[in-house]
Amino acid sequence: MAITQEQVIDALRNVQDPDLKQDLVTLNMIDKVSVDGNKVAFTVVLTTPACPLKELIRRDCEAAIRKVGGEDLEIDITMSSQVTTVRKIAQVLPGVKNIIAVASGKGGVGKSTVAANLAVALAKQGAKVGLIDADIYGPSVPTMFNCEHEQPGVKPGEDGKNLIIPIEQYGVKLMSIGFLTPQDGAVVWRGPMASSALRQFMADTEWGELDYMLIDLPPGTSDIHLTLVQTVPVTGAVVVTTPQKVALADARKGVGMFRQKQINVPVLGVVENMAWFTPAELPENKYYIFGENGGQKLADEAGVPLLGQIPLVQAIRESGDSGYPAVMKQDDITAEAFAELAQSVARQVAIRNAQQPASQKVEMNA
Repeated sequence: MAITQEQVIDALRNVQDPDLKQDLVTLNMIDKVSVDGNKVAFTVVLTTPACPLKELIRRDCEAAIRKVGGEDLEIDITMSSQVTTVRKIAQVLPGVKNIIAVASGKGGVGKSTVAANLAVALAKQGAKVGLIDADIYGPSVPTMFNCEHEQPGVKPGEDGKNLIIPIEQYGVKLMSIGFLTPQDGAVVWRGPMASSALRQFMADTEWGELDYMLIDLPPGTSDIHLTLVQTVPVTGAVVVTTPQKVALADARKGVGMFRQKQINVPVLGVVENMAWFTPAELPENKYYIFGENGGQKLADEAGVPLLGQIPLVQAIRESGDSGYPAVMKQDDITAEAFAELAQSVARQVAIRNAQQPASQKVEMNA
């Protein structure tokens, strides 16, 4: 049974993106449709290379076309991606499609570990990723990426002003105050100086084209948080917590800060770190030493997704200390958890971009 190009496109109008709830043709996700006898070829342009529904969409496309053209068709589907954005080209970070704040209400919940592994996981799945270590007083990115002895380069910009060249490691572009200060030296700065450093990391660094820029914020709510939202429009925030009551109480404040009327940054979801303890010799066992499902309760209360649950295992601590992020390990439960987290974050960014207007820089009076 012969099939035409028009029939192929019409058939694909019956295939929905499960997240965006519209058909692939309407969403402009179908490209390069060709028909040669019983051979059909086309490209599906996903909203992110980290799409967890890639194989489901492929199967649905094939089934829809076979329903029209018969079982003897040879169908060649190429899965590509174009990360979505609602951000207009801006003076600061002009080539960055999505700016994602990684925040926590309190220290010690593993926020930087989550940010580092999330960045590497997104890069491993094909995205262009940058990571700014905005924890000016306690930078950890140089250690976690095994580049404590690296120093960023400098190049002249188009306006004669020098630009910092970020360090690149494991496929992620990096910037941290830790690259610019002595390893054993403390950063003793007042708030305005720290805020100025963050602005320089964003405005005076050559980041190039990126799909996702992650900002690893310091714990709590501070000048740095306000500087971020006043300097660039933030696509969304990821809030990291651990399951115990004291961490959840502070994480609620973090969610509340982003949702303040004058700030109005979408909260993409909650990450529950140290969700359970799993000993290396008993990989199937789960011990809820900090409480159970605290992150899910916070997510439900805030009306946002639980993006992921990261187990507490010794390998994560060892990976952070060695500068080799846990997500890079093969066949490891933490690597799998961080890979799934990256897919969840990318998915929520795509949904947010399809359903909500672009974020705006925050204008606040002193």
